[in-house]
Amino acid sequence: MALGNHSTITEFLLLGLSADTQIQTLLFVLFLMIYLLTLVGNLMMILVIHTDSKLHTPMYFFLSHLSFQDIFYSSVTVPKMLENLLSQRKTISVEGCLAQVFFVFATTGIEACLLSVMSYDRYAAICHPLLYGQMMSKPLCVNLVWGSWVVAFLDALINLLLALNLDFCDVQIIHHYSCELPSLFPLSCSDPSINAAMLLCSALLHAIGTCLLIFFSYARIVSTILSISSTSSRSKAFSTCSSHLTAVSLFYGSAIGRHLMPPSGSPLELILSIQYSVITPLVNPLIYSLKNKEVKAALRRMVLRYSQCLG
Repeated sequence: MALGNHSTITEFLLLGLSADTQIQTLLFVLFLMIYLLTLVGNLMMILVIHTDSKLHTPMYFFLSHLSFQDIFYSSVTVPKMLENLLSQRKTISVEGCLAQVFFVFATTGIEACLLSVMSYDRYAAICHPLLYGQMMSKPLCVNLVWGSWVVAFLDALINLLLALNLDFCDVQIIHHYSCELPSLFPLSCSDPSINAAMLLCSALLHAIGTCLLIFFSYARIVSTILSISSTSSRSKAFSTCSSHLTAVSLFYGSAIGRHLMPPSGSPLELILSIQYSVITPLVNPLIYSLKNKEVKAALRRMVLRYSQCLG
């Protein structure tokens, strides 16, 4: 792969986490447990949604895709992190680094798009309940999911193609546990200004575009809920949105904070990256199961069915 006329290096060093061997062992065990719990939790959510007919609604259709996306999202960075925690030389090839850049970029964009689509679904359900079936028809739901993937992958592809023109001439150290596009700019011996401008445009497209949809959806939702006279109905409407708002806050709060910071490898930068790329995929199924009566009821029904089959 040609990355520029003067590129002579073949790998990067990822030095984002501790250099202490004992701490690395503890981190390996911790992140391995997190990764396995992420896989189990999200696979369980997908299984429950697809096997329980009462959850065959647009909201849970989007939630199943969010769970699949979270498995994909976590798998982009955590396996390589685990490998490096056990390795003496924490390296990644230039090609592997750029591939990780692409998938980190794409999965972050997909997550943002799906969360915004889910906010529109809540808006349609609460503000227009009589028209909900028409507003969230099955073809539209499928198109919204596919659109989220296509937009995110095209955006990531454009940024990757521009990144292929960057030159890396010396031994390069990335003070991070994974390859993210902003971390490559200080390492380039060519001018990354075009790349930075494109990244800014992409970030604005995803951040502002999806945030505006979420903001306006919930502005209308709150207005509608406050106009409901019944306290119990108002409480029920709020409860259907609380899980999604929690997931949105966790993802956007850490992701926006991370990308507003200059790439320095600071502890706060690493914590924010771990929050949105490792912790968020772990807690999303917990948020939607622990705070959702329908999901908890479906889990009980599934456990009962399997226990009866085994009995």
